[in-house]
Amino acid sequence: MINLPIVNIYSCTDGISIDKISVPNIFYAPIRIDLLQFVHQSMAKNKRQPYSVSPNAGMNTSAQSWGTGRAVARVPRVPGSGTHRSGQGAIANFCRGGRIFGPTRIWRKWHHKINKNQRRQAIISAIASTSIISLVLARGHNITVVPELPMVMESAIESNAKTKDTIKGLTNLGIIYDILKKKTQKNIRSGKGKMRNRKFKKYKGPLFIYLNSARSFRNIPSVSTCSIRALNLLKLAPGGHIGRFCIWSYASFIKLEDFGEIYKNFWGKKKKSWKSISFPHLNLNNKNVNKISLSKLKKI
Repeated sequence: MINLPIVNIYSCTDGISIDKISVPNIFYAPIRIDLLQFVHQSMAKNKRQPYSVSPNAGMNTSAQSWGTGRAVARVPRVPGSGTHRSGQGAIANFCRGGRIFGPTRIWRKWHHKINKNQRRQAIISAIASTSIISLVLARGHNITVVPELPMVMESAIESNAKTKDTIKGLTNLGIIYDILKKKTQKNIRSGKGKMRNRKFKKYKGPLFIYLNSARSFRNIPSVSTCSIRALNLLKLAPGGHIGRFCIWSYASFIKLEDFGEIYKNFWGKKKKSWKSISFPHLNLNNKNVNKISLSKLKKI
C-alpha cells in the first residue's frame, strides 16, 4: 500500500487506475481527538427523545405513617382493614408499588448546543484520519488488499443502478474483504438490548461519500453512505473513534478543495462579508525540540 500526496482515481468496473489527483489540504490538518470526542458525545445526545415516569406513579394512595410506639418502621402504610393491602408500606422507593427514587422528568437537559468552530474542526479531524493507514487498520478494517488511501473511485460509480455492478467494482479493488469481514462477525449483545429487537451487534464497514447519488450502495450490508454536502461526524467517526475506511467518489473528493464553500450556506452567516473556513494548522512544523534549540544556540 502507498500513501503519497497524489492519489489515483480507480475505475468502477475493472479497478484500474484511470487518472491521478493531488491530495486536498484537509488531509494534512492536525487530528484533535479530544475535540472530536467532545463534539461526538454532544451530537449523540441530540438524537435522544425525552422520557419520564408518570408523575403520580406510586403516589396514588392515602398512606400515612403509624408513627412511633408500635415497634414497626415509620414508613407510610396503606389504611383500611379486611384486605392484604391494608397495613402494607407504600410511597417509599423500597416498598412494593412505591415510586422510584428520583423520578425521571421530561424537563431534563436532553440536547446540547455545539460550537460551530468545534464542529467544523471535529469533521476536519475525522476526514484527515481516514487517510492514515495505521488508524484505519487499528479501527478493525480489513484493507490489506486495498491499493491506497484515500480511496477514490470515478464518478460513474454514483450512476450505477444495480448493486451487483457496484459489488463487482468493490471486489476488483479489494474493498469487498472488509464488507465480508463485518458480515461474518455476529456477536450477541450484552445487556437488556437482547430483549429490545437488537440481539446482535452491528459492525461498521466502509463509508461511501458521494455528491449526487448512492443508490447502488444502499443494500450492501455494513456499508454506510453520506453526502459531501452534509458530512456527519457520527458516520465519519462512529463511537468517537477515528480512522473509518472511506470510499470517495471523484465528484465528492474534488469538493474537499473548497471545503469552506460547501458549508458556507449551512453554518456561516449569510452575509456578503462571510469569511471562508480556515483549516486548523500545527503550531510546530518540526517537532524535534532539541534540534530547534541547538540551531538557536549556534546562531548566538
